[in-house]
Amino acid sequence: MVGNKQVVLNNYVQGWPKEGDFRLQCTETEIESIPNGSEAVLLKNLYLACDPYMRHRMCDNHISQPGTIFKSSFTPGSVLVGYGVSRVIQSTHPDFKEGDHVWGLTGWEEYTMIPNPEKLFKITYTGVPLSYYLGVLGVPGIAAHVGFFNLCSPKEGETVYVSTASGGVGQLVGQFAKMMGCYVVGSTSTKEKVDLAKDKFGFSDAFNYKEEHDLSAALTRYFPEGIDIYFDNVGGRMLDEVLLHMKAHGRVAACGMISQYNLEEPEGIRNLFSMIPRRVEIKGYIETDFHHIYPQYHELAIKYLKEGSLDYVEDVAEGLENAASAYVGIFHGRNVGKQIIRVASE
Repeated sequence: MVGNKQVVLNNYVQGWPKEGDFRLQCTETEIESIPNGSEAVLLKNLYLACDPYMRHRMCDNHISQPGTIFKSSFTPGSVLVGYGVSRVIQSTHPDFKEGDHVWGLTGWEEYTMIPNPEKLFKITYTGVPLSYYLGVLGVPGIAAHVGFFNLCSPKEGETVYVSTASGGVGQLVGQFAKMMGCYVVGSTSTKEKVDLAKDKFGFSDAFNYKEEHDLSAALTRYFPEGIDIYFDNVGGRMLDEVLLHMKAHGRVAACGMISQYNLEEPEGIRNLFSMIPRRVEIKGYIETDFHHIYPQYHELAIKYLKEGSLDYVEDVAEGLENAASAYVGIFHGRNVGKQIIRVASE
């Protein structure tokens, strides 16, 4: 028996999440506890991802959507579940052995039993930090690649706008756009993040949206002839304003709407009519619908990382003791890059 630290949902979250909505508890876990005859794995978790979508599962009125990552709500008193990188410490499944590294859905705890590990991805390339499998080589990477290339069909010379430009997804979209020869501008929330977007990720330009009193004027300044592609990570007022600046046949990838997740009454979109004369297409998507392309994306991303044409920035919180603070912080823009939690050493 070993102590197993766990991050538990204290109560359903109303409004903006607070550290008091979570608690750290320690239980006893029996390491060699896989039932005979089962095909399961016991994991030691190394890294956990602070993903905004988890907020949807913290409400008591969440609508279950089978077949997507938006599963049923967490139950107060239960351990949080999200994407993590783990090491297999015991396995009765033929595809996994002790010592393998994997990524996929796991508990926010030190040790997790996965009774049906078929949806775990085995990590075979270890030439990068293992935490990258929660970012550039994981869900954010697939979301960025699918949203930009599959949904937006970019062409050289087009204008691209990316909100949350220094986040786990946005930083990749900006780099993909530059690879395509596009003019790409990002918005973010601090001068540090603006500099990061321009100096490290190669955005053509970037601005701090909090300093722009007239968002329409800012978009006109950076896109005087309009926007071909908008990669939306925030929704709300930003999306509403961007619709008025889209070019004819513009494309919008609706990847996330973090500005709306904590509102009891989501903001309405008033400018939808502008889509009609401009023939603008808005499309939402779920990353799990595209797991079949993961092997091809994985190979491509590793190639880019090896040759140095793709950068990735993480913000690492140390220990489950800081998990609640790290998660709450992503809704206030405190993270610089993809927010992850280091649970244990590799």
